Amino acid sequence: MNITHENVPNVQILGRPAEQGRWLLLPLGMTILLCLGTVYSWSIFRTPLEGELGISATQSLLPFTLALVFYAATMPIAGFYIPRIGTRLTTAIGGLVVGAGYILSSFANQIGVLALTYGVIAGMGVGIVYGVPMVVASRWFPDKKGLALGLTVLGFGLSPFITAPLANYLISAYTVRPTLRILGVAFTLIILGLALVMKLPPLGWHPQHDIAKAQQLEPHSYPHNLLKSRSFYGLWICYAIATLVGLSAIGISGPVGEEIIQITPTTAAISVSMFAVFNGVSRPLFGWLSDRFKPQHVAIFSYTLILIACLLMMNAQTGQVALYLVAFSLFWFCLGGWLAMAPTITLHFFDPEHYAQNYGIVFTAYGIGALIGTLVTGRIRDLFGTYNFVFYPMAILAIAGIVISTFWLKRERNIPASSID
Repeated sequence: MNITHENVPNVQILGRPAEQGRWLLLPLGMTILLCLGTVYSWSIFRTPLEGELGISATQSLLPFTLALVFYAATMPIAGFYIPRIGTRLTTAIGGLVVGAGYILSSFANQIGVLALTYGVIAGMGVGIVYGVPMVVASRWFPDKKGLALGLTVLGFGLSPFITAPLANYLISAYTVRPTLRILGVAFTLIILGLALVMKLPPLGWHPQHDIAKAQQLEPHSYPHNLLKSRSFYGLWICYAIATLVGLSAIGISGPVGEEIIQITPTTAAISVSMFAVFNGVSRPLFGWLSDRFKPQHVAIFSYTLILIACLLMMNAQTGQVALYLVAFSLFWFCLGGWLAMAPTITLHFFDPEHYAQNYGIVFTAYGIGALIGTLVTGRIRDLFGTYNFVFYPMAILAIAGIVISTFWLKRERNIPASSID
């Protein structure tokens, strides 16, 4: 179809022309994801709740584990409904569910109840809302998809930086249960308020500078059935590998520093904060790279960095602090990168009109990778008595990722399907 500003209404965002106002949607989307990302600050609530409920460290991990599982499992379901009920209503529903999860958690007196309220309810709320700011960013930035998505998911990555100290302060001032209620009410109000601006552009809208380019491009063709597409399985496996390796590394960052390098717990904590910066910065960077280079090349680059990190840590010795910092900065950097790459590649490979549903299905790779990675690293440590041997299977997976990226992470062409409007 012809793409002109004459065939769409005069669009404004927050009282500004759309080409300017669309940039305001990115920090607003980041704010929503920042609220959702508080689920990763569970460790702040975990210790005081262990004392109040009289539960073990293993038991106290259950709500967090369930939150991740239900967050990943709910995303594809929510993706199916976003086009049907709209972005604003989906955001509002998810905000209410997230807030309810936190508020109900403040009244939990048993670990089973806490697993239900924080793990299942709050986790589902995160899964419902998570995809909306990404869908909105991708539609308003057809000319800068990767950068817009990378900046948006930056909010989720940086959330523990902001919300963990805030939660810690509130717990010190009011104890843990009032803190959960305060955060629950705050998240509900913030997400409900921002839901009002989470709207999509009119059909056919493009930035003025992008109109001529959009008219010249031939319509893309996309696979009819996502699950019968080789490129889907290439992306899914690559995402699962990157998630498995990345989350495994994140989970052992502190213990590896203390046990292998023999740094102090304080130094380990400072190091983890530095790693988180790399995890955040990589998101817009890899999104930008995904806009400009072939997906398989960006993926191979990320796996090469992971392989280098693994090789550095295989023979790490006591006192090699610089080596440890470089290796784990690369691990965190690449995981953050994939959280921008995967949604961007999904946009490039598959019909953008079904993006919410498509990425929800692709995102199941994250849940599987997280679950396997958490279980396997602990098992290897128990079997061999050291974390050194964790990096060998990681290196093998990185090599497998390079091979799969080379042959499977490619757009499938000449497949009749609907074209981009």
